[in-house]
Amino acid sequence: MTNINPIRPSPIAGTWYPGNTELLREEVSGFIQKADSSKLDGNVLGLIVPHAGYRYSGTTAGYAYKAVQGLHFDTVVVVSPMHEYMPAPYLTSAHKQYVTPLGEVTVDHESLNTLSDHLFKHTGGKLVAVANDQEHSLEIQLPFLQVALQGSFNLIPLMIREQKPLPLQQFSQALTKILHGKNVLLVASTDLSHFYSQREADQLDQFMLDRFADFDPAGVLKAEVEKTGFACGAGAVAVVLWTARELGAKSVQILHHSTSADSTGDNTQVVGYGAAAILA
Repeated sequence: MTNINPIRPSPIAGTWYPGNTELLREEVSGFIQKADSSKLDGNVLGLIVPHAGYRYSGTTAGYAYKAVQGLHFDTVVVVSPMHEYMPAPYLTSAHKQYVTPLGEVTVDHESLNTLSDHLFKHTGGKLVAVANDQEHSLEIQLPFLQVALQGSFNLIPLMIREQKPLPLQQFSQALTKILHGKNVLLVASTDLSHFYSQREADQLDQFMLDRFADFDPAGVLKAEVEKTGFACGAGAVAVVLWTARELGAKSVQILHHSTSADSTGDNTQVVGYGAAAILA
């Protein structure tokens, strides 16, 4: 680990989102400004946000980050899937900082170490740190956070491969312990259905969005297993919902839904995107 670059090099800047600082800030700001302001029935403790390239899901992501625009959080926990194969259920970054064209984001390794200790003590599991990962679904949230939030924040990056309810509940319990008393924002990164027709996607996505709105983490996981709805970050969403509930959240409010057809015009094989706010 001593030879690891302290700054994680971005594998997606310039492709999934603009690599130019001014263009990136302008694009992200535009997505947020164009999103309608929703009347929120509480204070935002968490968000559920899509993670495709900004061309596809940026509009929907803008609705999520509109809900926290101008707010300050000392700590942001971004929980995403890990799309590439890794032989571990829970992963994080070995780097000290993530970098985007908008600057560097410091990783809170003290909290990550405490989380890993809690996991080992109560489950025998651990948090595995990886370097030079290619995971886009976590990084894609950072420019939105950098633009939307007031001031800097420390990042707790978590990538989830586990999909079973009991271990995910145990993980969320360990996460809750390290977050109590902190000024924290939870972010679950997930897209919805993949490569169905627009009509099928709308039905599948609505079923999954209903599970979000019902504040039903077990239902999210069950829908994925039974193929009644899809979320590639189902495990991440479940962890965030369970953790948010323990931290005092009371409800989930759906903010926006779209599909890739909105940007491509192709409604034969679409990907679904949803945004939601988790409210205390």
